[in-house]
Amino acid sequence: MSQRASLAKEPAYLLEVTGLKKTFGDVVALKNAEFCLKRGSIHALCGCNGAGKSTFLSLLMGFIRPDAGDIFINGERCDFYSPRQALAAGITIVQQELSGVQDLSVAENIYLGAEPRRFGVVDFKQLNQRAQALLDELGFAISPKAKMRNLSVAEQQLVEIAKALSHTNADIIIMDEPTSALGEEDVQKLFQAIHRLASLGKGIIYVSHRLSEIFQIADSYTVFRDGSYICEGPTDSISREHLIEQIIGGEIDGEFAKYNEPTDEVIFKVTDLNWKGRVNNVSMSLRRGEILGIYGLVGSGRSELLNLIFGIEHAESGSIQIGDKVLLRHNPGKSIRAGMAYVTEDRKDTGLVLSSSVSENINISSLRAISRLRFIDEGKLRRRADAMIRAFNIRTPGQQQKVMNLSGGNQQKVVLGRWALLDPEILLLDEPTRGIDVGAKKEIYRYMSEFALKGKGIVMVSSELSEIIGMSDRILVFNKGKVVGELARSEATQAKLMSLAV
Repeated sequence: MSQRASLAKEPAYLLEVTGLKKTFGDVVALKNAEFCLKRGSIHALCGCNGAGKSTFLSLLMGFIRPDAGDIFINGERCDFYSPRQALAAGITIVQQELSGVQDLSVAENIYLGAEPRRFGVVDFKQLNQRAQALLDELGFAISPKAKMRNLSVAEQQLVEIAKALSHTNADIIIMDEPTSALGEEDVQKLFQAIHRLASLGKGIIYVSHRLSEIFQIADSYTVFRDGSYICEGPTDSISREHLIEQIIGGEIDGEFAKYNEPTDEVIFKVTDLNWKGRVNNVSMSLRRGEILGIYGLVGSGRSELLNLIFGIEHAESGSIQIGDKVLLRHNPGKSIRAGMAYVTEDRKDTGLVLSSSVSENINISSLRAISRLRFIDEGKLRRRADAMIRAFNIRTPGQQQKVMNLSGGNQQKVVLGRWALLDPEILLLDEPTRGIDVGAKKEIYRYMSEFALKGKGIVMVSSELSEIIGMSDRILVFNKGKVVGELARSEATQAKLMSLAV
């Protein structure tokens, strides 16, 4: 057979999906999913929470079965009854949620269930060597012997990525919000690894709500909306604004809803704060009506600073002052009573009780206000939950719906609703829009502006440069636990922030 004849028979797509449908009871999750992935392509799958992306990926991975439609890999129809079959066919996934075994090492997590053995027992020397080689190839500076529980959220996410890529037979690699916990430096390392994989002929399905990443990493895109295929094409043929319009199904009036006006009155002040070499002589102030942005790479001390301010950790020296009140050896309870609220980086681990209802999560921090003689006023509990569901446009079948069944954006709005009931003066936000679609992001930005407009103050940590610049009135840049720069909104650029952060 001639080379020309052989090439003619090669399928046009590594992965082709046609007419995929899935319902859960009365809920239609996918109406008509169409998707094509070429070999060597980095293809972005775009859509709001609820667009059907997660259902689509679950069908590809064999977690659930489709009601109709076809999946073709290299031109051959595939029918997956389990994830094992999908893996055998060459599909693997890097999931957004962390699933590492905390008491095992990095190497043990990467090769869990596939450890090299010698005389029937795990060969730890070979295991660590194999893991180190993989981590070196990806450019991830993590020790294979480190325990997962001792890693940061960002480092654990890198291990999840390495684990998925340890399947050497994978030709189709799904990356579901892989950078949601990563700083800019680690994002660039990941992008380098993705480009290497694509150059080897592998196909990458890339899912991210960070639109700037899509235009930076992907060569093509597909949009889902309300469970249906909307459009596709090369990323260099579409503008950011037009892509947002396709995702949300309408015209946009600006990505950032920002209209607060800072005053000159200082509402909060930190002076010479120190903690375990990770926060070094940090001083800062927050004005009424201000959104103060904090930017830095992962490990720069940003989240540690917020933990100190809220009293989760205790500073070794320095002071924290709200108005004319100095907080000494305070804890979260005292911080709340002083008028402070804190939306943490990991909403599922520290922000929500996933097995509880929307109503219970919204009211959990303010039960004292609706209790009498240790009995909760159920009427007030329901009314307060309804008020927050309306105020934050939380999309839920009802207030008794378990939070674990909500989308990421609606989960984050539940956290904000819980704190809003306390009517705080100062709001600490750590990665407030992590893993959230553009529609939910704008609703959260609107709340932030309205909060600050009332004469209150926000301290926001974010790894997303466009968000930091778009929503901050003033930006502090952290590097190795220190404030290394301060920029006004008018002078902040991505280049300036990155040059200070590295």
